[in-house]
Amino acid sequence: MNTAIVTTDKLTKVYGPRRAVDAVSMTVRAGEVYGFLGPNGAGKTTTMRMLLGQVRPTAGTATVLGAPPGTPAALARIGALVEGPGFYPYLSGRENLRVLATYRGLDVRAADAALARVDLAGRARDRFRTYSLGMKQRLGVAAALLGEPDLIVLDEPTNGLDPAGMAEMRDLLVDIAAGGQTVLLSSHLLAEVQQICDRVGVVAQGRLLAESTVAELRGGAGLRLRADPLETAAAVATRVLGPHAVAMVDDDHGDPALRLAAGAEAVPDLTRALIAADLDVHEISPLERSLEEVFFEMTAAVPALEVSR
Repeated sequence: MNTAIVTTDKLTKVYGPRRAVDAVSMTVRAGEVYGFLGPNGAGKTTTMRMLLGQVRPTAGTATVLGAPPGTPAALARIGALVEGPGFYPYLSGRENLRVLATYRGLDVRAADAALARVDLAGRARDRFRTYSLGMKQRLGVAAALLGEPDLIVLDEPTNGLDPAGMAEMRDLLVDIAAGGQTVLLSSHLLAEVQQICDRVGVVAQGRLLAESTVAELRGGAGLRLRADPLETAAAVATRVLGPHAVAMVDDDHGDPALRLAAGAEAVPDLTRALIAADLDVHEISPLERSLEEVFFEMTAAVPALEVSR
């Protein structure tokens, strides 16, 4: 799991006066789902194109599967869907994938296996031009899966999918990683990334702001306490945890509660103290920030990057 599949060192791309990607140093490990997280225009797609050898970096270096980006040795082991699928509109889904399989030197039966994996086997004979946006996206992912590549690079893979399709795509990506393949995906859908990614890189204005596990990024935000009477519970919690560890807030339903700056280790002593004070304790639960909250906190003050002409 610690083997690096993708590494970059200060990877940079400049277009005129604008730095689309600014000194990004990231590592994608074998067998993980790595989420490249950021708003539209953050530099995600440009970074992916540099990793695939489609865009030449202005500065910095990258290694993909032990080789420079874009080399035949690297590309032979990569499947990719970047900025939407492109297929022949007059061919069926199966025929399009068979063309790609032949081009890559694969058995044409690989097309049927890929179609089944993205749940398009029932529409395999339909022409591509009749596909919905979500079906086109599924076919693009199927193309990336041809030949069981070691690394699968997906740019916004849930684009155009309905909620059921998004759930199926989540399950598919997790299953792919569980089978030993590595998935590098970009997304601006924070809830999706939170559910499926082992680690994430947070990018804004071309900069990599953080790289860690989703759990580490979300961190611990303390405890929520609901008890009656709440004022007495606040006094007890203050006595146990200290004067600056207790704040009155509203819970998820708009009812008053206490936010405690403490971890799980404080729960036994706090519970005993509340019960000893003859309080009705309704809830003591951990508080976690969502990935969305963390993301907006990190990116709120990131200025746009420019270079002199």
